[in-house]
Amino acid sequence: MHILVATDAWHPQVNGVVRTLTMMADAAERLGVEVSFVTPQSFRTFGLPSYRDLRVALPTPAKIARLIEDARPDSIHIATEGPIGLLARRYCRKHQVPFTTSFHTRFPEYISARLPIPESWIWAALRAFHRPSQAVMAATPALSNELRSRGFRNVVLWPRGVDARLFHPRAVELGLPRPIFLCVGRVAVEKNLEAFLDLDLPGTKLVVGDGPARASLQRRYPHAVFLGSRQGEALAEAYAAADVFVFPSKTDTFGLVLLEALASGLPVAAFPVTGPRDVIGNAPVGALNDDLRTACLSALQISPQACLEFAAGYTWESSARVFVENITNIRNVEPSGETVEFAAETPRVVA
Repeated sequence: MHILVATDAWHPQVNGVVRTLTMMADAAERLGVEVSFVTPQSFRTFGLPSYRDLRVALPTPAKIARLIEDARPDSIHIATEGPIGLLARRYCRKHQVPFTTSFHTRFPEYISARLPIPESWIWAALRAFHRPSQAVMAATPALSNELRSRGFRNVVLWPRGVDARLFHPRAVELGLPRPIFLCVGRVAVEKNLEAFLDLDLPGTKLVVGDGPARASLQRRYPHAVFLGSRQGEALAEAYAAADVFVFPSKTDTFGLVLLEALASGLPVAAFPVTGPRDVIGNAPVGALNDDLRTACLSALQISPQACLEFAAGYTWESSARVFVENITNIRNVEPSGETVEFAAETPRVVA
């Protein structure tokens, strides 16, 4: 089986969407499923005015069509609602090819934080984008329920995983006063980092990540330590060097970094909002409190072993298996009820 994923989020971006797609593809290969991608690397791109490091592709319908037809996939999954996702959706609609989508990012909150656009308008646009999808994949039950309550149809669950071979406890010393409270992620307004950096905490506040707000936050919070973007082993070592993982975001749909922290033996401190509440639930691996300082101090008392045992239940192999099953369940069914196939000139979805 060959699945083609259309995505506007891709390397060199460092975010949860990119990590989810690449880790899922690697795990799917071990299940005997080939996953290939249509990404911004095939097109000219431009940097967003308020976020120059985020490159947006400039695809054309003809090139999108050629890339899809050259790939000859058995199924198509559209991962993002950007220009590539829109044109891949257009192609599938034009040729009556069934496709699936996934919901990764709370664009209504993110866009409204930067531009005076009502969230209701953005939710309406997202509903329209996902409406023809045969299955809209969401990371958590709470997000699935929220999407259904907002009028999304065909919502299914697609859980995430963590690479325990990379993220695990090890002895790392940064030479910083302890306890070390770590925050990992994009340094941007929607991540609510000020809620963390404003806290009166003992030890060190450590931030790993980059983004448009980094320079101003470094000036405003000179006592915090900003390490910039880290990946791979360097990122894993940053987790291992800390004592508590702080997640101040109130808008993330899941927060893959939560699993990476827990797999590293770090308890989580966060607000009691959808992302961390869905990941942690009632498990004794985090402290969720509207008072983030209280959550941080409470997390210091949590057993690292409990965090490790909790994270062991999340693997990329199980995540990839659910992803493939979601697609397998619908890939032979076109909205009219007919089976669709790609011929040399026409799209096909093969059994």
